[in-house]
Amino acid sequence: MNLKTVLTKETINLHLNGTTKNEIIGELLDILVAAGKIQDRDDALKAVMEREQKMSTGMKHGIAIPHGKSSALKDLVACIGISDSPVDFDSLDHEPCRIFIMTLSPVEKTGPHLQFLAEISLLFKSSEKRAEILKATNADEVLKALSE
Repeated sequence: MNLKTVLTKETINLHLNGTTKNEIIGELLDILVAAGKIQDRDDALKAVMEREQKMSTGMKHGIAIPHGKSSALKDLVACIGISDSPVDFDSLDHEPCRIFIMTLSPVEKTGPHLQFLAEISLLFKSSEKRAEILKATNADEVLKALSE
């Protein structure tokens, strides 16, 4: 999967303002709604929150990958948000997060969802890649960092 086919300048926000997990999830959903990627925000929120209740999607190294599956979607959608301030996201390493990658996909299509999560996880194991994303000043720089 090519991340650039899923992520666009419209699905990247370099300045999330939320200070809690719920606020960040809300902002990420707003990015997807504004970009025309999801029409039913309530359904998407329910899907993401159900997944969060099973286990936090706060990973390691300051990254969280909130995600869910919704019957209201035909294809996988995703967005990236960067927070100016670290946010507690109940991460595996108990560290706050600044990089947030949200993805939602149709209930019946598991392949693209798993492939996206695997690719993102691999990409962000690199401390250099994380640093590059955090110092990006515009969406083009984020897309460039993700594609290299």
